Amino acid sequence: MLTQEGCRERQARLWQRLPDEISWVLVGDARHVQYFSNFRINPISFSADQKSLLLLTRGGEAILLADNFAKRSATVPYFVDREVIVPWYTHKKSVTNRDDALCDALTEIETVWSGETGLIEPEGISEVVAAMVAEDAAWQFAEDDNEQPTTLGTVIRLLRRSKHADEVELLKTCMRAGEAGHRRAFDVVKPGVSEFEVYLDVQRAAQEAAGVPCIVYGDFRATNAKLHKAGGLPTQYRLQDGDLFILDYSVIIHGYRSDFTNTISVGTPSDRIVTQFEACRDALNAAAAMLKAGVACRDLWCAASSVLESRGFGPLAHHAGHGLGLEHPEPPILVSESDDVLIAGDVITLEPGCYIEGQGGMRFEHNYLITERGSEQLSHHQLGLTR
Repeated sequence: MLTQEGCRERQARLWQRLPDEISWVLVGDARHVQYFSNFRINPISFSADQKSLLLLTRGGEAILLADNFAKRSATVPYFVDREVIVPWYTHKKSVTNRDDALCDALTEIETVWSGETGLIEPEGISEVVAAMVAEDAAWQFAEDDNEQPTTLGTVIRLLRRSKHADEVELLKTCMRAGEAGHRRAFDVVKPGVSEFEVYLDVQRAAQEAAGVPCIVYGDFRATNAKLHKAGGLPTQYRLQDGDLFILDYSVIIHGYRSDFTNTISVGTPSDRIVTQFEACRDALNAAAAMLKAGVACRDLWCAASSVLESRGFGPLAHHAGHGLGLEHPEPPILVSESDDVLIAGDVITLEPGCYIEGQGGMRFEHNYLITERGSEQLSHHQLGLTR
């Protein structure tokens, strides 16, 4: 999970990006409440998808605003200086709109924000809550006189690219669980087994490795000569000899996620399939060799695509990779017309794929931490059609 040190460091970085006249910010996106405090409503709890707010002051105070049911659904320690928890459901009275509880919480700390210039995150705050602080808060700001206005949410998303050590450790935990699922897949992918049955085995292996409830989602689909590109949730289709099974999935633990891919041959792969695999593998390695801060993301796409084209399989039909963290995908984006440039602290994927009509499709993917001088490969599952 995230640490108190990491949460404080992220808060400090945020204030460095905001104008001096801003005295407080109201964070509403659930991912960003967690990013700065580690408070997260369990997505598989009774309060899933409900809201909490985090008010941060320039003086360094972090105040959590939530209702009692939201608080009871937080399953890990969180780091705030004060919390205002308003009763919503008490097993005695009828419930009201849950936003009313957040408004009541804001009222309790009105002396903190009233009369001071603030900034609110429009993407995560309801109109009724925003209306309470409208006289004192802005929706957007200009970082200097020559720039277009930006929003608090935009600034936070840019900050999220440079991962703190606690975020990297949490991502590694996700990856170890994902690797367990990939190892299990080699045992269960065989003729006669359904896509859904593979998913169940992979999910169980990942959950056991994680040691905590987690979410496993992604592509668990077979491709073949008749269906050369497929993705999404598993079906009851039963694998046949000659199929290629794509496992491109994420494991989400405490909001952070891994995302890496392998393609397994159902039965012995043909020489043509092996050649296709080698092209994808070499495309991934070509882009990986370039990874370091300052590299243009479009150049990484071109490096991967060029290998595929040189082998007669290109150009690359989708992105070469993307950023990874609290969302999927998140910046930077590795596409042919990307304006993004790698920075130290980015955690990214590389995932070249190749899809041939009359033959089948495949994709392979690893995750990397970007440093000033290179990169650290974070995922260590086996890439290969067979074990």
